[in-house]
Formats: sequence, structure tokens, C-alpha cells
Amino acid sequence: MTTASHPAEHHHMMGLTLRNTAMGVGIVFLLVGVLGFIPGITTNFGAMTFAGHESGAMLLGVFQVSILHNIVHLLFGVAGLAMARNPRMARLFLLGGGAVYIVLWIYGLVINQGTAANFVPFNTADNWLHLILGVAMIGLGAWLGRDAMDETTTARRKM
Repeated sequence: MTTASHPAEHHHMMGLTLRNTAMGVGIVFLLVGVLGFIPGITTNFGAMTFAGHESGAMLLGVFQVSILHNIVHLLFGVAGLAMARNPRMARLFLLGGGAVYIVLWIYGLVINQGTAANFVPFNTADNWLHLILGVAMIGLGAWLGRDAMDETTTARRKM
């Protein structure tokens, strides 16, 4: 009779842990935040505003950005790196950050993009990216978070 290995063994072999996944996501957010301030990578750079739907800057020519939008990416990246220090906080970053992105997706769908409500700003490409990020972060936090939950349960049983 064979026994099934624990799912954690498989993603640990792939290098997927809560900590390094949160760190990787944080690094990506930092990179996106920095790239948003680089002319050429951000088209119409001179049309960037601090905030609001009037910003004409487009990261990679696709995603509408502003100074505020770039700062939010940088702060999200810093949070990811800081929270990656322990598994429970890394899980919270992935689950909580994913939830924030789902809320941003919904917000982007219901607001009129040509009004002051679009203060970050978002465009259609941003909205769909927010959905993908939200689902991916929540999925990774839930999947990889099983390890942290298993470790907590095991530690409590030993007490």
C-alpha cells in the first residue's frame, strides 16, 4: 500500500512557500511601482498627474497610472516584503491583498471611469488585472497557507 505525500512536499520542492511567494509578489509590486515612473516604459509620461482619471500616463502603454497609483504599488511591495518574514503574516498578505484587489476590481467595474470617483486611476485593463491578481493571491494564500495551518495544528497537539 502506498501513501499519498502531503501537498506541502510538492510545492516545497518547487520552492513555493508562503514566505518566498509573498516576497516574490512584493518584489513584483515594487518593480511595477518603479517602472511606472520610468519614461518610455510608461507612455505619455508627461501627461501623468498625481491622481485622478485625467492622468494620461500608461504603464507599458496599457495600464493607466498616476503618481498615486505608482506609490500604492510601491507601498504594497514594501508590505509584501515586510510581511514575508513569517508564514502567518505572508499568508495574511496574500489573502488580504488578494481581497483588496477583488474589491478594487469591483470598484473599477461600478464607477464611471470619467469621473472623480476614478481617483487612482483605473482603466479596463487595470480592472481585469486586479481580478487576476486578486484570484491568484487568494488562491496562493489558501493553497500555500495549508502548511501554516497544518504546522499550527500540529504544534497545538504537541502541547
